[in-house]
Amino acid sequence: MFEIDPNSQANIDQIVTRHLHLSLAVDFDAKILRGSATLDLEAISDNVEKVVLDTNHLNVSGSFIVNKDGQEQALKTDDSIRHPVFGTALSISLPNALNKGESAKVKIDYETTSESGALQFLTPEQTLGKNHPYLFTQCQAIHARSLAPCQDSPGIKITYSADIKAPNPLRALMSAISVGSEEAGDHTIYKFSQKTTMPSYLLAIVCGNIVKADISDRCAVWTEPENIDACAWEFAEMEKSLKIAEDLLTPYSWGRYDLLVLPPSFPYGGMENPCLTFVTPTLIAGDRSLTDVVGHEISHSWSGNLVTTKNWEHFWLNEGWTTFFERKIVGRLEGEDARQLSSVIGNNDLKSAVEFFGTSNPLTALVPKLDGIDPDDAFSSVPYDKGYNLLYYLEQLLGGPEVFEPYMREYIKEFQGKSITTDDWKEFLFKYFENTCPEKVEVLNKVDWEHWLYKPGMPPVENEFDTRPQQVCIDLANKWLGAKDSGDYSGFSESDITNFSTMQKVIFLTRLQDSAPLPAVLLKNLDSFYSLTNSRNSEVRFSWLSLALKSNFEQVFDAVVDMLSTQGRMKFTRPLYRLLDACPDGKALTKETFLKNRNFYHPICSRLIQRDLGL
Repeated sequence: MFEIDPNSQANIDQIVTRHLHLSLAVDFDAKILRGSATLDLEAISDNVEKVVLDTNHLNVSGSFIVNKDGQEQALKTDDSIRHPVFGTALSISLPNALNKGESAKVKIDYETTSESGALQFLTPEQTLGKNHPYLFTQCQAIHARSLAPCQDSPGIKITYSADIKAPNPLRALMSAISVGSEEAGDHTIYKFSQKTTMPSYLLAIVCGNIVKADISDRCAVWTEPENIDACAWEFAEMEKSLKIAEDLLTPYSWGRYDLLVLPPSFPYGGMENPCLTFVTPTLIAGDRSLTDVVGHEISHSWSGNLVTTKNWEHFWLNEGWTTFFERKIVGRLEGEDARQLSSVIGNNDLKSAVEFFGTSNPLTALVPKLDGIDPDDAFSSVPYDKGYNLLYYLEQLLGGPEVFEPYMREYIKEFQGKSITTDDWKEFLFKYFENTCPEKVEVLNKVDWEHWLYKPGMPPVENEFDTRPQQVCIDLANKWLGAKDSGDYSGFSESDITNFSTMQKVIFLTRLQDSAPLPAVLLKNLDSFYSLTNSRNSEVRFSWLSLALKSNFEQVFDAVVDMLSTQGRMKFTRPLYRLLDACPDGKALTKETFLKNRNFYHPICSRLIQRDLGL
């Protein structure tokens, strides 16, 4: 309901879902899912006469009340309330009004449509193997309602089970534990169970030609057969990261932690679906240099999945905490220098996001108002890095990790299994220190909470991160800027960056971007010495192409088109389109490239690029 969640039309103030069962068949010919969703509902107020569910681009053929014997009685439905952003409110009249504590089981028969934004069906040609079709879903933020009728609010946490009928020889996986399968002619029915409560946006299905490589007793990598060896090697340290997270926080509660490497159109770096994290193949660099994303998704097992934002206005509670945990893991794996470098890069990303939206744009507030706004349109690095900056600031202010980390663990214990708001978080922060270190409350009272939480733009306090790990990058960048004036490039060699980490290379290129546009001769030499255009590392390649486009270096146009045509990760794709479009001779190429590739991208990505470019 809008009063509780501005992005949901469900009547979650009256009745809530406790369990969801999906029984779906994957139809690759029609490119739809077909079947039913059965919801176990409980009234939380008296005289509840209907249940209102979120739907979007679903064809509902019938709704039924299911009695204790499994018998079904048809129910009256109303789908006349439609919102341009939040979809159709499916109102189902109950046969008898429910009072607080009473329950009902409602079944909805339906099928998805070609406009269901949670689903992306890939043709065989769009996969690595080129022989079989592929399906994957992406429900965050408000797309679960286009996968199944549900109360699509992160404030509603459910258990779920499912039967997924897939054509042989394809395999189905979900964000749940596999509990068996059975043959059904030329199909197989895969069965799943998720017994830990989770929000609807973590529902996930994949169906394709996928195989597994075990990493440990509880960790495995899944991907297409053609890529399994490379993926298994790249992510061989998953178990190590998971153990560090457990030491940092609490025992892992989801059973398995598997990783699925998706086809390249997946729009995010990773998606923290329980038991089955989805990641982009752009992380495959051949040297494990980009696997920090896995640390981020592992951290979501606690912040986001276990402790969840009540609605999308408090999204920073998911992402700010997760970024904070991720960088703690990085520090333990790679040393404190790596954590500081990651913090610097994150701060640069935050500055870019604030600049893109505008310093006075309300969407740059840590807790923005999202009335009538699609959370996808508000998506940026703000909840990640502004949230991280607040937590880093508090850690330093309160006395460092030895004071803050015990609080972190108690925070997880206090709210695990719950959905919370920023006020809930802040109230517990004060309560914890009142009970453990009363003298810290005075420190907390001096924090400018109003500015940190509700004002747009950059944070009111600029954290001082350790600049020493980035100094070598800055020095090299300054040397190149000096050569711009002298025209002498004889002092450079490919060995300059041989020992740089990915983060150091990105900081080096970002420093040069700050001085863009740069002359073509400098850029030619830069690429000649460091082979940046052909870098296998997607972060380095993206940073280089961004620098080149800001300098209108047309020699990289083909490489930009190649990167835009071979992956759909929005972190790279949206900025590259905007930068190419800003080049004097890039507008026609931008439009041509997008029109050629928009069906390759995930629907979320295509819609946002189209909006960015004003097409």
